[in-house]
Amino acid sequence: MLRIARIVLTLLAMACSSRGPAPPEPPAPRPVAVADAAVDAADTELARRKLDGWLAVFNGGKRDEILAFRERELSDEFRNNLPGPEGMMRFRAMIGGFDVVRVEETTPSRASVLVKERESDQIARVVVELDPAPPHRITNIVVLAAAAPEGLGPARMGEADALAALRAELDKAAAADKFSGAVAIAKQGKIIFREARGMADRDAKIANTVDTRFRIGSMNKMFTATAVLQLVQAKKLALDQPIGKVLTDYPNATLASKVTPHHLLTHTGGTGDIFGPEFDTHRLELKTLADYVKLYGKRDLAYEPGAQWEYSNYGFLLLGVIIERVTRQTYYDRVAAAIFKPAGMTGTASPIEGTVTKGRVIAYTRDTPDAPWTSAADTLPIRATSAGGGDSTVIDLIAFANALQSHQILDAKHVELLTTGKIDNPRGKYAYGFVDSTENGVRCVGHGGGAPGMNGELAICDSGYTIAVLSNLDPPAASRIADFIKARLPAK
Repeated sequence: MLRIARIVLTLLAMACSSRGPAPPEPPAPRPVAVADAAVDAADTELARRKLDGWLAVFNGGKRDEILAFRERELSDEFRNNLPGPEGMMRFRAMIGGFDVVRVEETTPSRASVLVKERESDQIARVVVELDPAPPHRITNIVVLAAAAPEGLGPARMGEADALAALRAELDKAAAADKFSGAVAIAKQGKIIFREARGMADRDAKIANTVDTRFRIGSMNKMFTATAVLQLVQAKKLALDQPIGKVLTDYPNATLASKVTPHHLLTHTGGTGDIFGPEFDTHRLELKTLADYVKLYGKRDLAYEPGAQWEYSNYGFLLLGVIIERVTRQTYYDRVAAAIFKPAGMTGTASPIEGTVTKGRVIAYTRDTPDAPWTSAADTLPIRATSAGGGDSTVIDLIAFANALQSHQILDAKHVELLTTGKIDNPRGKYAYGFVDSTENGVRCVGHGGGAPGMNGELAICDSGYTIAVLSNLDPPAASRIADFIKARLPAK
């Protein structure tokens, strides 16, 4: 379940609130102009200089410099809405800093640049906006993951060279304790690479294998969406009908009358999240999907359905409730019978946390990059939901992809409906429980998952390759590996 920004989606959602030695610092940026009434608002480089100043402070990663910059350069409203500098320091330590690779826009009040993480191929867009009135303080800083424009990403290789590079990258990341997990890659449905690194249980000295069961977080949304489209294919559910037609007793009548399965599947329903103080307070009480509805069901809509895209775990939880109501099965029994069994996914399930499950990893998390890894057990829901969680293996994820592509679990028309992008989001277009994106000429569909002690990615690409990566460490452990090989495999 996605509880931190990326990572899904997105690896970099907010630099001001986020997450081996770093490479040498780049040349010093131009000095930041003193923010006072004497600043010339016609200075087209003003916003760019302030952006450079923020990057210098971010890359430095020093608490006192971050605090001084915030006090000097940020508007009172923006500064007061930010958390402390520790998140920014953790984020910088995780990625090693940013280097500017392209300037996109520079005006007196706005600057936008593309940057590259120093410890991965990830490209991000940094946007700084200023108050047009003196003293021209910064009113917003946004950092979002972006696809690498042509010429800025790594070069594609032949298959053998790409897999050799992946093997070396896995060794490097595992040696630095930044990856622990498994990778499987298939070409035209046949597995051509399967390797694991790191430990499933550090205390017991149990190593990961390609059959190890990892928690998958929001990757489970792909299963939920597939189960919903199976009902649509069977004409047991309509995508455009209000969910109140199925959930006739839903506590909030406005939500029930306005929100449709289409809205829930695309994160456009205004239904909000399930994580936060209420979840933390009631975590041990939330044992069924109905328990979540009891806790959150009276909540009002955050916005008019269809008006915007906003990631909503609660929306996908409601899809699970709809599946249960239509099929008269538990969500867990339905996906097991309708997806896992026909796809041959023998290592995928949603066991209750705390039970002994053969082959399952321990999820390891840490607060800072230099802290020891510790169990994330006290952050986990009692049981996975239709919004995310559960266990799978990289081999099972390849089997799921193969079952979709061969139309074993959904016909061709509904696979296309399931996976074709509909709503713009930071990583491309969001389809129904799948992200549809094209990078460097290759279209891939899939979904990631991330939470404390878990990270995973599945990418089903038009090039014929399918990539599955799972890790029992915090994001972006698996996402970085998936992005690395996805960018280097041949386009055909």
